[in-house]
Amino acid sequence: MKIHIIDTGFFKLDGGAMFGVVPKVLWNKQNPADDKNLCTWAMRCLLIEDGSKLILVDTGMGNKQDDKFFGHYDLHGDATLLSSIEEKGFSPADITDVFLSHLHFDHVGGAVQFSRDGSRLDPTFPNATYWSNEAHWQWATHPNPREKASFLKENILPLQESGQLRFVENGQSPFAGITLVNVDGHTEQMMLPVIEYKNRRIIYCADLIPSSYHVPIPWLMGYDMRPLQTMEEKQRILDQAVSEECILLFEHDPVYEAAIVENTEKGIRVKERGALKDFLVE
Repeated sequence: MKIHIIDTGFFKLDGGAMFGVVPKVLWNKQNPADDKNLCTWAMRCLLIEDGSKLILVDTGMGNKQDDKFFGHYDLHGDATLLSSIEEKGFSPADITDVFLSHLHFDHVGGAVQFSRDGSRLDPTFPNATYWSNEAHWQWATHPNPREKASFLKENILPLQESGQLRFVENGQSPFAGITLVNVDGHTEQMMLPVIEYKNRRIIYCADLIPSSYHVPIPWLMGYDMRPLQTMEEKQRILDQAVSEECILLFEHDPVYEAAIVENTEKGIRVKERGALKDFLVE
């Protein structure tokens, strides 16, 4: 197995939304806001080579939305989903599987693109099986008013219409060396891949712990549907990360790819953070 970090650019979100009830005087020291109270965040995906499988985990925001949409989020940076994949020596046709942690636009947007003539929306990866789960699919395609703006039908429905969509059954991973943790605090049945790699266990945290700044249990996003459940789920994952010396991999941290954590008098905190390769022995 070989793991590649896939950078898909940066975007901005309101700092208060990203840190919930945490006072700005605290979170602004971690990720300073601009004059519009917006903080910069990464959209960091994974590409996993494993035998005949080439598995992409999440897809970033994509590029098919209009200027008005991108104006809300200030998509920026040199990297894109496809340029990062190509930089690793692969093409879209090489991807065998696309695993979607959940279907919010900044995780699934790159899964679909316009056809060459612009007449229709097609899966970006023509030979890939796209993986979600039935409970989350139903949640996303019949969205509640609060999440409706995050579940865009143009990102989701073409996957089903293409015949390339499959559902994970009973939380059982379709991939060797990868197990799944299902969590419900952020959104219904979000899936976190836990990857056995180089004698370490890597937890891809998706939006349960979006950045290293969100490791303290009360540091939650305002976007979470069930914040008290998020805290319980974070505690369980962080306890596992301490006891098993897992590497936490952050999808949205603007600076740090990964971290390891430890118990302290104040609770579980970051012990060390850096690039994923910093925590792996070759």
